[in-house]
Amino acid sequence: MKIKFFATLLLVFSFLVPTAGGRIKCDDYKDVRIKKFPLAVQCWSFRKFSFFETLDKVNELGIKYLEAYPGQVLSKDMPDVKFNENLSDELIRLVKKKLREHNIKLVNYGVVGFKNTEESMRKVFDFARKLGIRTIVTEPQFEDFDLLERMVRKYNIKIAIHNHPEPSKYAHPETVLEHVKGRDLRIGACGDTGHWMRSKVKPLDAIKLLKGRLISFHLKDLNVFGDKENAYDVPYGKGAANIRDILAELTKQNFHGFLSIEYENQKEVENPVPSIKKGIEYIKSITYYQDYEEILKWNEYEGYTKAGWNHYGPGYFELDRKTGVLKSHGGMGLLWYSRKKYKNFILELDYKVDRVTSNSGIFLRVPDVPTSDDYIHHCLEVQVYDCGKGIHKTGALYDGEPPKVNAFKEPGEWNHIKITVIGNHYRVELNGVLVNDWDAEPRGKVKDLPDEGYVGVQNHDWSSSVYYRNIFIKELK
Repeated sequence: MKIKFFATLLLVFSFLVPTAGGRIKCDDYKDVRIKKFPLAVQCWSFRKFSFFETLDKVNELGIKYLEAYPGQVLSKDMPDVKFNENLSDELIRLVKKKLREHNIKLVNYGVVGFKNTEESMRKVFDFARKLGIRTIVTEPQFEDFDLLERMVRKYNIKIAIHNHPEPSKYAHPETVLEHVKGRDLRIGACGDTGHWMRSKVKPLDAIKLLKGRLISFHLKDLNVFGDKENAYDVPYGKGAANIRDILAELTKQNFHGFLSIEYENQKEVENPVPSIKKGIEYIKSITYYQDYEEILKWNEYEGYTKAGWNHYGPGYFELDRKTGVLKSHGGMGLLWYSRKKYKNFILELDYKVDRVTSNSGIFLRVPDVPTSDDYIHHCLEVQVYDCGKGIHKTGALYDGEPPKVNAFKEPGEWNHIKITVIGNHYRVELNGVLVNDWDAEPRGKVKDLPDEGYVGVQNHDWSSSVYYRNIFIKELK
């Protein structure tokens, strides 16, 4: 019995203790709700076609963002003209015109090389600025970084270090990390998942190692891992890359860059569209928030912002622009999303409290712009108050219907809440448990119920704080 006990203990311990490389052996991503990442197409996927023909292919895929590479033929009518930083201003204007006509935005450019001179780098950065490109993908010489950093600060354009497979100097993520450490945060990595696999680097390990320095991706899935000679691209989800866990880890890291679809299978070079479409469908199928709108938004210039949100009453919500976490202070007040009234919808968000006496609520269908506390009499609130009783306890529809069960977590732990509102029916799920399912009617303080309105979160008092993040909404017909 002792031997069996210690063997079991050793097995459990082996899954919990970091390996010598500092990586945890097991990560459970099954409960991660994957966010919707912006997809771009790397033009190399259509290297047998001109840049202008590629725009038609990208439209066929339904993608609105593009990553160009230097050297692609610009147009089949101009076979000697290549898309690169040597384009004339006249041709740049033509490119911009074509992009507008196709409703496509050019976001990245690379992989491009530099000479270690300001003149060489300025030429590429000026080209990127003229086209509105936000990220330059490159594999610079080690001595280039001081000058690159000056260019990044001058132009406010990001640099993403790409990894070709061995013997490329950036084949392993440790090398990238070593050279971007201490640099401007706009200098980071462009993770090529396929080339990592060819170099026997597990993409998931590389992504964890590069946390905080990932700027963009060349997203690939290969048929096998670690076989440089025999590996080839397959649609996402069909290979050995573990795309689902990659996107789950990026969700956990709050990654906001582009995932550039790069499909290099030589046998499909004449028509990669069908396989790319299969890959896109797979990504959609594993994206929990595919059909949702994130209403506490992020942008690359400011991070998370409360744009579109207004506050009524005393107190306020503090927003961490990096993490997107709202923290309540004082009250009673309401932070409400003012851009739209919602009728039937699913609202999902995460929240946590700092103590059992923390008090807050999630307001649904606030009928009008709040100018007094009267709104609390004309809409329902999902209560957040762990020490409350019955119709005032976490999960209750305040003053109306108590929760069926307690499903909230301990203070300091994040909870996930899903609220479905259809007509007069209100359904509340807390941490995957159905806690309320009610055909609502006016009760208690609530005098009437509107058909549509704003959503918001409450800051209640100065004695405690409630935190909110990941606020998503999906409209229902």
